[in-house]
Formats: sequence, C-alpha cells, structure tokens
Amino acid sequence: MHPDELSADERRLWDAYPQGRPVALPADPTPSADPQDPTPSADPADPADPPDPQDPQDPPDPPDPAPPDQVIRAEVVAALLLGAHTANAPGDRPALRLTGARITGRLDLGFTDITAPVHLTDCRFDETPLLRAARTRELSLTGCALPGLVADTAQIDAGLTLTHCRLTGPLVLDRAQINGDLDLRDTAITHPGGEAISAVHAQVSGNALCADLTVEGTFRLSGACVDGEFDLEGARLRAPGRHALDAYHVRVGEDFTCHPGFSAEGRLILSGATVGAAIGFCGARLSNPGDIALEAVDVTVARNFDLGLGLTVDGAVKLDGTHVGTELSFRAAELTHPGGIALSLRATRARDTDLRTRRPVEGTVDARNAHLGTLHDNPATWPADLRLADTTYDGLAFPLPATERIGWLRRPPGRYLPQPYEQLAATYRRLGHEDEARTVLLAKQRHRRTGLPAHTRLWGHVQDFSVGYGYRPLRAGLWLLALLACGTLYFALHTPAALEPGKAPPFNAVFYTLDLLVPIITFGQEPAFAPRGTGQWLSYALIAAGWILATTVTAGITRALSRQ
Repeated sequence: MHPDELSADERRLWDAYPQGRPVALPADPTPSADPQDPTPSADPADPADPPDPQDPQDPPDPPDPAPPDQVIRAEVVAALLLGAHTANAPGDRPALRLTGARITGRLDLGFTDITAPVHLTDCRFDETPLLRAARTRELSLTGCALPGLVADTAQIDAGLTLTHCRLTGPLVLDRAQINGDLDLRDTAITHPGGEAISAVHAQVSGNALCADLTVEGTFRLSGACVDGEFDLEGARLRAPGRHALDAYHVRVGEDFTCHPGFSAEGRLILSGATVGAAIGFCGARLSNPGDIALEAVDVTVARNFDLGLGLTVDGAVKLDGTHVGTELSFRAAELTHPGGIALSLRATRARDTDLRTRRPVEGTVDARNAHLGTLHDNPATWPADLRLADTTYDGLAFPLPATERIGWLRRPPGRYLPQPYEQLAATYRRLGHEDEARTVLLAKQRHRRTGLPAHTRLWGHVQDFSVGYGYRPLRAGLWLLALLACGTLYFALHTPAALEPGKAPPFNAVFYTLDLLVPIITFGQEPAFAPRGTGQWLSYALIAAGWILATTVTAGITRALSRQ
C-alpha cells in the first residue's frame, strides 16, 4: 500500500506506528440547529412531510455514514501490522495505538505473525476481525464495538484484553494459547441461541478475569486450562433452557470464583473440573427451574467448595462423586427444586460438610454413599426428604440426643435400611455415649419390625416389651424381680403339696419360684412339690415367662456380640 492512497487520519496512524505513538480520532460531529435560522429542518420521518420519491428535490435520506475523517480501512491496519511500513529507525518500537475510529472492511490477520502490540480504544468494527491461527504479542481492545471476534488457535504472547466492549456476535477462542491474562471484564457478548463465547481447550497462562461480564448465549470452555484464577464475580450469564456455562473438564490452577453479583439462567456445568484452590458461589443466583442448575459431577477441589452465604438456586444441584479437600458448605443457602432431587451428594467426599441452609431444602437431599467428614447441621433446617443409605461421617458437630437424631434418619419414613442406624450408633460410641448408641440400635430393630410378617412382628413386640431387644438389660432384671415377688408371695400363702412327703426337702417359696423362672438351674424345689388349681396355672405362667426372658436376653447378647 502506498502512502499516497491514505486518508489524512490513516496517514496519521501510518506515521505514528513506528514509534508506537497513540492516535486519537475526533468524536462524531453532531449537526446542531441554528437558533437564528427561522427555516425548520425537514424531518423525513415526520408523517406530515413524507418524502416524495418522484421529486428530485426531496429524496429519501440514506443511512448516515461515519465522517470520513474517522474511518480507518481494515486493509490499512493489516498492512501496518504485517510490515508494510518500512521506514523504521533504530530504536523504534512499533505499536498500533488507535482511539475512536470506525474500522471498515474485513480485518483478516489469520495465519500471520504480528510482532507489534495492538491497542484499540473506543473503536467500531463493521465486520468481524479474523485472527485464526495468528501469533501476536499483545491484543487489547477497550470500549470497542464488534460484530464478533474469531481468534481460534491463535497464540497471544502477552495477554488478550477485551474490556468494556460490546460484541453482537460470538467470541471464538478455541484452542487459543494466551500466555498472560484473558481479561473480559465489563464486556457484553450477545449471541442468543448459540455459543456466545467458545474457548474449547484454550490455554491461559495467567488469570481469566471475567468480572461483570454479560453473556447472552452459551459460555463454553470445556477442556480449557487456566493456570491462575478464574474470576466470574458479578458476571451475568443467560441461556434459559440451555447451557449457560459449559466448563466440562476445565482445569483452574487457583480459585474459581462466582461470588456476589454472579447470576446464571440455564445450566452450569463444571463436571470433571479440577480446581487447585477453592470454588465459591457465595451470594450467587442460579436459575434453571425444573432442571439441573449446577452440575458438578466428579469435580476435584483442593480446598473449599463454598455454596453458601446467600446462594440462591432455583433448580437442582448435582455434586455426585465430587472430592473436596476441606469444607463443602451450604450454610445460609436456599435450594429449591420441589418434586425432585434438589441436592445430590452421591459418593461425594469432603473433610467437613455444612448443611445448615437458610431454610429447609425444597426437594430431596440425596447423600447416598457419601463421606461427609464432620457434619454440621441444624434440626430447624433438616430437609423433609433425606436419603442417607450407606452415608458415612467421621463425627457430628452437634450430636443432639439420640431421640432427635432418630427422626433425622427417618425423613421421610420409608424402607428399612440398617446402615444409617449403625453409622449413627458408631458415632455415639466414639463420643463415649453408649446409652445413646443403644437407643439408636433399639430404634433400628423397631423400624425393621415394621416390614416383617405378622407372627414375626408379634415376637418382636414381646422382645421389645420384655428386654428392649436386649438393649435394655435392666428391664429383664426388673421383670425377674417382679415375677419372683409375685410367685414367692403366692406360694408362701398357698404351699404346694409334696410329691413324696417323707423325702421332700423343706419348702422355700423363694427358691421354688426361682426353680420355675430360671430354666437352666435348679434348687431341688420344683421337682419335689406339685401345686394344684390356681397355683398350677401360676407355675405354668412363671415357667413360660422364664423361657421368654431367657430367650430374649440370649438374642440381645447375640446381637451385641455380632456388633463387636
């Protein structure tokens, strides 16, 4: 391109490029009415004065073009960046620094090597810039308006900045390599119905700074790697009924932050992600009614996974198989997914788990096969439907009396599962609360009894009433003393006749009653005397009661030994 072909502003840019001097073009001139001019200006949109296509004096107004002194042709920009300017002097540091221009035509820098940094401020592009497979030192756009930007497989050595920009088409960064920060702060990207941002397998050596980013459409970065922090604080992602954020198998070296002000309409996918520090959604708002709002399956987090302190979710949260290095927290969160599983923690692993939500979860909490470490909860916010099959925990931050915890295990009442009772009893034992552990195991037997056949349930009631399934051994002693007292009193007043009067030992009502009650020992009284009438029926009752007590105590001892 010859300099004589350039406009005045293009020539300014051309001359400033070798030294990297900034070029700022004037703002659009706006025509203003002269207050001294009595002639009103014609308004072609005024229905009282419609344009006449047959009248050459009154043609329809064409679209208002940009002032010629603000237009920079894309071919001029490309020529500069590709080395068309050859008048570089020693010590020059070429750079393209342009403010306030309208760039016309297609800026195609694909498959090129750009050695100069590019800084564009408040510029407007008529067509989507193309940087596919390009290599550049630094690309910075601030306050610019673009119909999109395609930079897939590009390599940017210093960083990519798109701040305060407005894109009406997609930002494509698939497999791009950015050896610095990716800065999208305060930018709005609109591509409803499609992928507004596509950064599949992109590599960012610095931070991904997306604070106050607004996205209409899907933000997709599956397989991407960010060595530093991924900051989405205050970002607004909107893709109702679709994927608002697809970060499948993303790797983040430091924090993944979606703290206060972050909102998303549509599904957030973090499944398979690896985060070197913490994930935070405090104060965020997630909305995907009737479907999954946050899908974070098989995520690995080195420190905290914080889903509390003001988080509001309308939809399901699915964290199956996730491993959290320290604390998984839902403290003061609000989860709503009525009629479905609002929170799924199946096979989740954490050192500490805080389930003290702001109010009870609306929907099912499924923690089957999870290991929750030290569990923090509050009876006031226990969910109505809690599934704890094969759930384990190292301890309870608030153990509570066993009678309250039993209600926690049976929310709602349903199919009998022994493991939750055994887990809770083991927890009480580790705390030294043996009585509470026995109360839990007694509740376990009572729950088990509800699903047994009628005749087995009857025997269960007998065991429960007599010795509390062996978990209330003192009750057996009390029964034995009561029956011994009744038998002793009766037989002391109604001495049975001796079977062989000359050979029978002296009658003793206490030991005679013990002979009847205790089936495994004898004091020689019961074989020597034979009661009649009421005494005979009482002796039968004492013998039966003795066998029932012996059997139930034996069953209880057997259960106790089997637990050891």
